[in-house]
Amino acid sequence: MIQLEGITRSFGERRVLDDVGFRVDGGRMTGFVGGNGAGKTTTMRIILGVLSADAGTVTIDGAPITAGDRARFGYMPEERGLYPKMKVLEQLVYLGRLHGMSAGDAKRSATELVDRLGLGERANDPLESLSLGNQQRAQIAAALVHEPVALVLDEPFSGLDPIAVEVVLGVLRDYAAKGAPVLFSSHQLDIVERLCDDVVVIGGGRILAAGSREELRARHSGSAFEIELAGPSADAGWVRDQPGVEVTHLDGGFARFDADSDAAAQSVLSRAVAHGSSETHGSSETAIVRRFGPITPTLAEIFKEVVQ
Repeated sequence: MIQLEGITRSFGERRVLDDVGFRVDGGRMTGFVGGNGAGKTTTMRIILGVLSADAGTVTIDGAPITAGDRARFGYMPEERGLYPKMKVLEQLVYLGRLHGMSAGDAKRSATELVDRLGLGERANDPLESLSLGNQQRAQIAAALVHEPVALVLDEPFSGLDPIAVEVVLGVLRDYAAKGAPVLFSSHQLDIVERLCDDVVVIGGGRILAAGSREELRARHSGSAFEIELAGPSADAGWVRDQPGVEVTHLDGGFARFDADSDAAAQSVLSRAVAHGSSETHGSSETAIVRRFGPITPTLAEIFKEVVQ
């Protein structure tokens, strides 16, 4: 587990990180999201030791992080940093060797990665001859080639088409499944929502929200519910007359509403069930409850709420 506590960093008079703290658990994918200038890249660079913090600590498994620990991390900067004229496979083997791997292990790992990431046919081509998307795949391979104990990736999905995104997702999931903590930033909130176990939202250099996807959704779900009735006689207009309920959208047998209490929401469900079972009971005209429940906000909706 990587733990940040009280991280503060200023550039001149401008404070870019203010008491930043969160953790990245082993075996879990943690998405790090925020707008441009929110502090994501600065935070990642402090974790990797590229920048120092003015205050605060970074620990791994409860102990202060060391240069030796960081050497075993996999890091992908937002700016591509590979050698443009060097062949892809040759470059990955070279990087593996720099991390202390034997020549055989480095070649094995590099070969497996270029194959898994769909670069097998371009393995012996110079990096600069690849498309931007394939260069991004090569950059991801460079972060993984030495079989790191933790991953810190800055915008790993930038420039990838949907197929490439799925390939990379599979590779990252495998690393997390081995017990490695994985932290990555992304502006693509749909990918973060689909991939991550945990989410950290930063804005203005401060942590605005953090927790598992389920915790954040429950915390920000509010009082909105929806009900959908099915059947020829389905009509949800009666929901407007329920006490403690304000309908925000109505369309035939579908209603979205705000409830002032859980009891008020449950009364809607109880009436729907009773209404369906009593009206023309046993006939094909009966309206049944197809769906009922609270409206779960998307990560994009949660992000918009916390950064305002």
